Amino acid sequence: MTKQKFDIDRRAVLAGLAAVATLPTMEAEAATKPRRIDVHHHILAPRYLARVRDGLLAGSPYGSEVVKWTPAGSLEQMDRWGIATALLSTSGSWIDFTPEDARDLVRHSNDYAAQMRQDHPGRFGAFAAVPMPNVDDALKEIDYAYTTLKVDGVQLSTSYGLKYLGDPAFDPLLAELNRRKAVVFIHPAAPGCCARLIPGIPVPTVEFMFDVTRCITSLLFKGSFTRFPDIRFIFTHDGAALPMLADRITRNATVVKSTGITSQEAAIAQLKRLHYDVTTSTSRASLAGARAFLPVSQLLFGSDFPYLPPSETVPGLEAFGFKPAELTAINRGNAEKLFPRLKV
Repeated sequence: MTKQKFDIDRRAVLAGLAAVATLPTMEAEAATKPRRIDVHHHILAPRYLARVRDGLLAGSPYGSEVVKWTPAGSLEQMDRWGIATALLSTSGSWIDFTPEDARDLVRHSNDYAAQMRQDHPGRFGAFAAVPMPNVDDALKEIDYAYTTLKVDGVQLSTSYGLKYLGDPAFDPLLAELNRRKAVVFIHPAAPGCCARLIPGIPVPTVEFMFDVTRCITSLLFKGSFTRFPDIRFIFTHDGAALPMLADRITRNATVVKSTGITSQEAAIAQLKRLHYDVTTSTSRASLAGARAFLPVSQLLFGSDFPYLPPSETVPGLEAFGFKPAELTAINRGNAEKLFPRLKV
């Protein structure tokens, strides 16, 4: 082993040990100074959980913990890890339900999130679920969610079957979200092409990461970011593979004439104005890639609870080496700009 490699490995080990050693201190401080805004926090409304419970237990390595979720469980984790407010979302893409069931379960989930927000003032916000891929139904639910429930934004999935959000079929939906200047949280999905490509590997392990990257690429190549410039997008997990592939993606975007992108610099600029949460992607390698590509102003805190606890995100974020002002921006300040009502 070379001295350089030994030094790198030693630093990584020491950083990991330091993060573990400071866990009790972090939790104690967080309990007295709640400050984070969690943009990636899931709910499982009762009727929705009843429908997906068996699938979660069979298909997710964390399913046995996920199905125990309750609002009290969210609040306990939030208090432990200094999360002042969590923006609630569902994690389903609704494509496995009939249109009627999707409409019913979406409305139930949105009403449930609204009740949680009412029961615990200041602790929760909400991204409205919409019964995609039926665009007409989705537009009706968006109107209800904004008009009646006063939601903070909308949650979509990266893909629906074999269609990504850049598909022209979804343009009417994006046009309405653009008109509303919506904050749109994009959650990974099990892609129609590849969910069972390698038997025995849970979909979130690899495919979620690449579906995020495919979705961003789809929207870039179809010109959606320029045609709908008032949508404030949030993508997950540091942009997944995007920091590593951004140069390749944007270079090819200039070659495909139908994109309308005239320079690689213009394409890079479009990607850098999007927002990305750091949810469960705070290893030194992940954050180094995101930090090399993105300004701190575009990074947001997220936890992925109850699918994973905040302890999978917070220690790595705290240990990475961000300056105090940068950590404040990631933990709260950047989200306050997207959600002014949360500003204190």
